Amino acid sequence: MSSRRLLNRLYYFTVEDEGILAEAFPKFEQDAFCIAYKVVGTDDVFVTTAETKEAMDRHDIPYNLLAEEEAGRISLLHSVQSKEELSDFEDAIKALALAHRAIAAACVGVNGEADLGFELSSQAEDYTYFTAPAGHTFIWRLFSDRKEAVSFLKKRTGGDKKVVEWAEGIPLASAKELRSYH
Repeated sequence: MSSRRLLNRLYYFTVEDEGILAEAFPKFEQDAFCIAYKVVGTDDVFVTTAETKEAMDRHDIPYNLLAEEEAGRISLLHSVQSKEELSDFEDAIKALALAHRAIAAACVGVNGEADLGFELSSQAEDYTYFTAPAGHTFIWRLFSDRKEAVSFLKKRTGGDKKVVEWAEGIPLASAKELRSYH
């Protein structure tokens, strides 16, 4: 893993042939966690972390940089377990959220739990997952609007003050404030 940066960036990019990513990523250094997500609703726009972009640059992977987003503008609310297992992968989770045009994501459980406290089959597009190297697959609720996050988390946590404060403190009010990559 590269050292933590104070101001991490997430990058929107395109490639002429997306197969190049599948070929190149396994060849990158073992100490780099490289990942790129296709932006939902696009044919060819990807979002990635600074660590992945740097590895792509070192290996001369051709891509077209479209825009960048400050990772600190995307908020994550961890569970105790997700914080423990995923603290080194926060930028990758933020890139995943951004690929869904979300401004925040809250860990709502682990795949396989008998009762997550809600039904995943309704509004499935509001959820995603990220598998930790330790093997647990964490379920994340995506938010494209701060008010939506506050409302959902008030209901889910019974108004837990810390959680509601997190939601109210999401830096962006809505996905409309995200950078455009067009």
